[in-house]
Amino acid sequence: METRKVQLSGGTTYTVSLPKAWAQEHGINSGSVLTLHPNGDGSLLVEATGGRDALERTTTVDVSTDADDEIRQRIRAAHTIGMDSITLVDTMGHPDDRRQLVERALSGLSGFEVLEASDNRIRLTNLIDAENVDVRKSTLRLRLVMLAMHRDATTAVLEDDDELARRVVRRDDEADKLFAMITRHFRRSLSDLHEVEKLTWNRDDLFEYYYAARQFERVADHATKIAGFALDSDASIPAEYASVLPELAAASRQVVDDAADVILTDAGLETASGAIAKRDRLMDRLADLDRDLYDHDVPGEAYVLGLLLDSFRRTAEYGSNVAKVGIQQETRRRTGE
Repeated sequence: METRKVQLSGGTTYTVSLPKAWAQEHGINSGSVLTLHPNGDGSLLVEATGGRDALERTTTVDVSTDADDEIRQRIRAAHTIGMDSITLVDTMGHPDDRRQLVERALSGLSGFEVLEASDNRIRLTNLIDAENVDVRKSTLRLRLVMLAMHRDATTAVLEDDDELARRVVRRDDEADKLFAMITRHFRRSLSDLHEVEKLTWNRDDLFEYYYAARQFERVADHATKIAGFALDSDASIPAEYASVLPELAAASRQVVDDAADVILTDAGLETASGAIAKRDRLMDRLADLDRDLYDHDVPGEAYVLGLLLDSFRRTAEYGSNVAKVGIQQETRRRTGE
């Protein structure tokens, strides 16, 4: 760390000198333009690269020898790390179904479209600017989708409703798409201060929304897993446990819902602590049921019920994770007052 003395220039302007080694390393000379980012905590960040708004993050990927799954993974990875333009190059010539593969991959990613395609190149571009994105509202939307999926999945299992179960499975794509968008903008905010300014939330807020969204996405995955039992003709639930399952499922969702209020609606420390206490009480009940299953006479039923109880347990744990970050959020904000 170096220190510099502030000087008054011309009677109206404060100036401070830059470390020479740093300036040379970044190609800064007399007349160079720097970008200044004042922060609410009293810090001022100096960025060497000016005019970054006009720059586009681009990448070219050679997919000549990649399998279909690898291509989907590479598209998703480039989207997540914040690329604005991706060019897929196949020196052997793209197979006829390659564009359909790419378009199916893009259906799960917000904002990306095929800009142009030829025999050897497919160019993808992002059409959504951060100024048109609200990470908090997207996280709120993911919360609603996730809770509805979990509720419907439990109903589908208990009522043996195949169509409702299929709707839950289809909605997982919506949950994944929302989470992918939140992740993209959070990742970009780590390396691009202009992204932070466009999103209007500071990095602490963005991390907290991202973390909550990650837990919500995991709950949505468990909802899909629960729905799968309704579609499995061999899966069955012991009749004596069927009446208690809706209550346990609702209790696990309540932990997540209360914790989400802390992050997303400033519900406060009391609500966060209450969510964690609800998690603890639910864990005790689930542990008692697990012990009962050891004596169940039908192994297949015990197995399915055990997996359902594990999903409820994990749902509550994810809610507890959100509550803990909510406590950190509240502590951070009070410390900054």
